[in-house]
Parts: sequence; structure tokens; C-alpha cells
Amino acid sequence: MTVLKTSLRNFLAHKGRMALSAVAVLLSVAFVCGTLVFTDTMNATFDKLFANTASDVSVGPEKNDDAQATGRPATVPASLREKLAKVDGVAKVEPSANSRQLTVVDGRKKNLSPTSGAPTVGTNWDESQKKSVEITSGHEPHGPAEAVLDSDTADKHGVRTGDTLRVIAAPGDFTVKVVGIATYKTTNPGAAVLYFDTPTAQAKLLGSTDAFSGYGLTAASGVSDEQLKERVSAALGSSAGDYALRTAAESKEENKKDVGSFLDVMKYALLGFAGIAVLVGVFLIVNTFSMLVAQRTREIGLMRAIGSSRPQIMRSVLVEAVLLGVVGSVLGIGGGVALAVGLMELMGSMGMKLDTSELTIKATTPVVGLVIGVFVTLLASCLPAFKATKISPMAALRDAGTPADGKAGKVRTVIGLVLTAAGGLALVAAAKADTAAAGSGMLGLGVLLTLVGFVVVGPLLAGLVVRVISAVVLRVFGPVGRLAERNALRNPRRTGATASALMIGLALVAALSVVGSSMVASATEQLDKSVGADFIIQNENEQPLSPAQSKAIRSAGDVAHLTPITTVNAKLTLPDGKTVKQGLNASVATYGEDLATETVQGRFAEVWGKDAMSVPEGFAKDHGIKLGDKLTVAMVEGRTAGLRVKAITSDDTSINKGGMFLALDTARQYLPADKMPLDMLVFAKAADGKAKEAAESLKAAVADYPQIKVRDQADYKKLIKDQVGRLLNMIYGLLGLAIVVAVLGVVNTLALSVVERTREIGLLRAIGLSRRQMRRMIRLESVVIALFGALLGLGLGMAWGTTAQKLLALQGLGVLDIPWPTITTVFLGSAVVGLLAALVPAFRAGRMNVLKAIATD
Repeated sequence: MTVLKTSLRNFLAHKGRMALSAVAVLLSVAFVCGTLVFTDTMNATFDKLFANTASDVSVGPEKNDDAQATGRPATVPASLREKLAKVDGVAKVEPSANSRQLTVVDGRKKNLSPTSGAPTVGTNWDESQKKSVEITSGHEPHGPAEAVLDSDTADKHGVRTGDTLRVIAAPGDFTVKVVGIATYKTTNPGAAVLYFDTPTAQAKLLGSTDAFSGYGLTAASGVSDEQLKERVSAALGSSAGDYALRTAAESKEENKKDVGSFLDVMKYALLGFAGIAVLVGVFLIVNTFSMLVAQRTREIGLMRAIGSSRPQIMRSVLVEAVLLGVVGSVLGIGGGVALAVGLMELMGSMGMKLDTSELTIKATTPVVGLVIGVFVTLLASCLPAFKATKISPMAALRDAGTPADGKAGKVRTVIGLVLTAAGGLALVAAAKADTAAAGSGMLGLGVLLTLVGFVVVGPLLAGLVVRVISAVVLRVFGPVGRLAERNALRNPRRTGATASALMIGLALVAALSVVGSSMVASATEQLDKSVGADFIIQNENEQPLSPAQSKAIRSAGDVAHLTPITTVNAKLTLPDGKTVKQGLNASVATYGEDLATETVQGRFAEVWGKDAMSVPEGFAKDHGIKLGDKLTVAMVEGRTAGLRVKAITSDDTSINKGGMFLALDTARQYLPADKMPLDMLVFAKAADGKAKEAAESLKAAVADYPQIKVRDQADYKKLIKDQVGRLLNMIYGLLGLAIVVAVLGVVNTLALSVVERTREIGLLRAIGLSRRQMRRMIRLESVVIALFGALLGLGLGMAWGTTAQKLLALQGLGVLDIPWPTITTVFLGSAVVGLLAALVPAFRAGRMNVLKAIATD
């Protein structure tokens, strides 16, 4: 009880100094709890949606991931409906006709498809739709010229009943009038949904009135879903294997699997960044308790003198850590709920409406947050607590502090140097690896060892690096600058720990910047070196081009030639006896002009002949394929061909690396017309001297298709840069949490340092140092610590990024590009961060009463 009272008194006595450490715990716990609440809410919301929409038993086509990309959904025969209706136990049969391979355009030629990556869905309106949506304006669709649009898409694009929309689907384009608006009862998963009457959906989406996408069966009273499924399977007999039969529970699990993979990636990515923030927070807490223990040296010495044992002293410090962890965790749990609500609002702005009234907080979430917060705080306080037990009763007679342990410092330095050297060797080994798998393992080991090594050797580096930075930055400020330098060097271990927190976040920023910049530079070089086409034409949503779209592209003038490219799915039987699934790139002879492809054997031009193909050199080596070999190629949904290997292509490229090629005419020879995959993209070469005219002609030809983009090489390079940039910006934003925690560490260190140096500050003021000079001294000290952390972080990050690029070179991304503008901006930004972090400590130092400060013990 005495230990608890002492700990509570100390905690409350230093509550201001504990506040920033509590914020670090709060942010870390909030990120973890917010992620868990958000993903649990998403899962619960989708569970409810899937439960509302699932039939007792569903009958659909067996899923075939290898089917050709014809733009037409897989179907089941319409004649099956009558057979299913006769099954004992079936109360109702509801056919569905839907497609996700369509685009919807309004009267202003504006694409209504979501920009979040969610699909545009066309489906038939029937009674089953009323489980999940209700028509809140207008009426149900009747006839081929009417449709109902979901309310979220309508609101976002200003569509009202009476407006005309054009639907672009693989079977053909058609127009409809919006006669109703449907609102989701649970959540809109982000898709744009258009409802038609059933015959229209069959004809316009599936391309046949003799087919459906599937059937939903309602079980009669007293018949379970499992029983109904068994009866349907028995009724279908030997053909049951051609269909996917699922109960409502199985359909729900299947749907959850598709959504769950996305949610799991999001969940673990967010938790990963939360882990980085926790790691950074550890440095802050270690520093806080180390400084508090140092400031209470006399007090602890007195406690030892009057009989307190070492275990009691240690328990006292650890209890303070538990109090800090509990307070920070409780606040963090509340902050996590607020963060989850914010994430839901963000998803809403992207089109996925999530109702905050359905916020799901599992009982385990607060427990996880509390355990993480308390455990991390306890872990971080163990070292300072152990140091507190080593304070002797004689320390009560000293003015301040305890003598440094020189032997421990030397051991720490040796360990740090060994870890750093071992990490450096691992990075070198990763850079020289022959395979990405082997190199990735060494890269991970190198990152871990160098990071830990830099943290451990931080005090030694502080003594060296801070002097260099001070010589460049601080000497111009005269005596005040020299005082700031000496303050930063006074306790190298503290400076090293404070800078290490900032170092971690900036190292990751630098590494990712190098990787991202190198990817863009490599892709740009490959485009310059390989792409001879003037234009690249493709769907913005990455769907294949419909026949009508391809026809429109072919109508453009001032074009020398067009090179369509598609992918044919096939199964290859190889000389070593293995059978592999493979996507073959099908194109025409001008492909070689539009995209230069190097060969190591044979001539690429011969690939476009009859019954010919190419294979990449790595694949050929792995399976013993030689030039001139004849491979058995079974086209999925088509016939089997014997194709002669006319070329073995080089793997030294990032464009179509590992790709196999054959002529479109060869593919058409072995595939039925209705199974021929649609064009994925089209290269275009302008007629001589007609580049501008060809660009205008192509854009005019596809003007009715706003989702089609006509890009020249400059546009395509910008697209790649923007895509990488968006990804990096999102990651930087998440890493910003770790950097915020690191900044709090700088603030805390300076604030406690000011308290620790109260008497010294009073003496400096007494001998003539002005308030302004005092504030400047604190700010310069902060800037030096921030720049020290930035220098270590950026240097370490560039080493990691350079090694990662060497691994990417094995995949054809061979250009190393250091983004010096970004590196320089981050480095200079660190100085600004240092200035901001010092504002409050510097203000407090400048406001000290001189006489009271001198009188402080």
C-alpha cells in the first residue's frame, strides 16, 4: 500500500510531464482499437447485407477463374427453372440475371461508375431485391426502356427520375430512362447498381433470353436449407457437378471470403502502422522515465536511506508506468472509437455508406487496447526502473544525478557496432541475391539488424554527428549556438533515444521514396526503350473493351495501324510432362513495332505465323523447352492446338516480363467466336506527320465512351507516377502517426530537460542571458536533435531503399533513382519540426523567475 501511495503521489506530482507520454500511448492504442472497431463494423455490416440477400439455396454456374474474358457473365440454362420448381421442398424459384461487366453513362457523357474500385452492377428487379433495397422514388422497371438506379449513385451524380442513361455492355449498348430510385436498407457496398426488368436484363446483359445468372430457391415450411440442397442435387443427378449449389450460410461465407480478403489487407496494414507507432512510443516512454528517475535521484536516495528496498523502488516506478498505461489506454480506447467513426465517414465519401448506428465494439477490443497500452508502458519502463534500484543511499548527498556507467556504455557501443555491421552485410547479401525470395529474407534481416544497431549505437553517433551538424547549423548563432550544442551533447544516450524515435519514421519514408521513385524511373525507361506506339488506349476501370468500343477505335482516321492485345487462357502440356495454366498474350504482327521485345533465340516476327508461339527464357529453362519444340496448348472453352516455339524472349524487361505470345488469328482458329476474349488494350501508331490529328481523331472516335482513355507516352508516364504517388502518399499519411509520436518525444525530452536544468537556466539568466536568447537556445537544441534523427533516418532509409531496388531489378525494374527533392524536403522539414517541438519548452524556460530558479535544488 505504501508503494502504491508513493507511486500515485509521484504520478500526480509529475502529471504534466506524464501527459505527453500518455498521448503517445493514447495514439498507439487508438490506432489499434480504431482499426479493430472499423473492421469489425465492416464485417458485421456485410454479414447483415449478405444475410438479407442470400436465398435459402442458390443454384449458379460453377465458378471458373480460367474462363475467357468475353465480357459476358457465366450463365445457367433458363430451362433449368422448371426442373427446379418441381423439386420437393421448393416453395419459390427466383431467377437472377446480372453482370458486372458494364459501364453506365449519363446524358452529359459522364461515367457513373465508382472511382473507388467497386463495380458497376446491372441486375434484374424481382421480389428478392426487396430484402436489401426499397424504391423510395418512382416505380419498378417495366419493359426494355426503363431502369431503377441506386440512390447513392443518383445523389452523387445528380441523376433524377426521368433522366436517360446509356448502358455499355458486352452484348451491345442501349439506353434506358430512370423510372425509380432504390435505397439500401443496410449499406451500399460502394457499387453503382442499375435494375432492369428480367427479360431486359437477360437480353441486354447476358446476351440471351434462354439463360440466367442463377436461381434463388426458397425452402418450403419445415424444410431446412441443407435438406433442400440435397434434394436439388439429387434432382439434377449427374449434371449437379456442373452447378454451384450453396445454402444461405455457404453463400454468406463465399461472399465474406471475397470481401474478407480486402478487409484483412486493410486491417493488417493499419495494425502494422500502429505497431510502428507503438515502437516509437516506447522510446518516448523510456526517455520520460529515465529523466524522471534522474531528476529524483536525491529523493530515491533518501528513500533507500530510510529503509526502502530495491524491489520496493522498482515496484514504485513500475506502478507509475501501470498508471500511465491505464490512463493512456482508456483514453486511447475512446479515441479508437472516434477514429473508427472517422474511417467510416471516409469510406462514405468514397461511396461505401456505413451507418454509425451499427458501430460494432467487441468485448475483446477494449481488452486488447488495455493490454497493449499497459504492456508497452511496463516494458518501456523496465530499464529506468532497474536503474532506479541501483541508486545508493549516498546519492541523497549529491546535488544531482548519478555517475555514468562507463563500462556499460562501452559494451553498448560494441553491441551496436556489431549489430549494425551484421545488418550492413545482410543488406549487401540481399543486393547481390540471385532470386527475389532469397534476397527478401536477407533484406528483412538487414533492416531489423541495422535498425536495432542504430538505436543501440545512437549515443556514440550523437557525439559525432551532432558536432558535425552543430558546426554547420549552430556556429552562426555564437555563444547561444554553442550552449545548444553542449546541451544536446550533455547526455548522448538521451539525445540518441529521442532522435531514434524520429529516425524510425523517417527511415521508412526514405526507403519507400527510393523504391517508389525507382519504380517510376524504371517504368519510364522501359517505356522509352520499348514502346514504339504513339498511343495506348484502354478502359479506365481496367475492364476489357466491348466489341462496340473496339469498333469505334477502328473508325479513327490518321492512324497507320492499330495493335489490339488480349489474353487467352489455356493449359500447356510441357516437355517435362507438367501441365500448367497460363495466360497467353494474343496480338497481331504490328505488336513487334509497337512494343520492342528482345529474344534470346529465334525471331519474334515468326510468332505471328500460323500455329506459332513464344515463351520467356526463364520458363523455357525451368521446363526444358527448346526453340522449335511443339507444345500442346488446350484453349479453355476451345480446342487443343499444337503450337511451335518460334522465339524465346528475354526476361530482362519489366514490360510483359514472363509473357507468352501467339497470333490473334491462331487463337480464333481454336476458340469459338462467342468464347474469344475481348481486347484488353489497343496500341495505335499515327500516320507519318499526323500525330496531333491521330490523337484528336481517336479521342473523337471514343467520345461516347468516357471510360476509355487515349494516352500518349507522356500521359502514360504521368499515370504511372500518379498511381505510385497516391500509394506513397497514403503510406506517408499512416507513417505520420509515428512521426507525431516522435515529435511528442522531442517535446517531452525538452520539457523535462528544462525542468532538470532549472537552476542552470536561472544562473544563465543571472549572468546576462536574455529571455530571447534562452528561448533560442532551447529551439536550437531541438533543431539539432531533430536533424540528427533525420540524418540517421534518411541515411538508413536510403540504404534500405537502394537494397530493395536491387531486388526489384530482378523483376526488370533496373533503374535506381534517389528522390533528392523529397529527401531534402524531409530533412529541412525536420528542422521545422524541431522548431515547433521546442515552442512550449522554450516559452517555459524564458518565463522562469531567475531568483526562484537559482534557489531550486
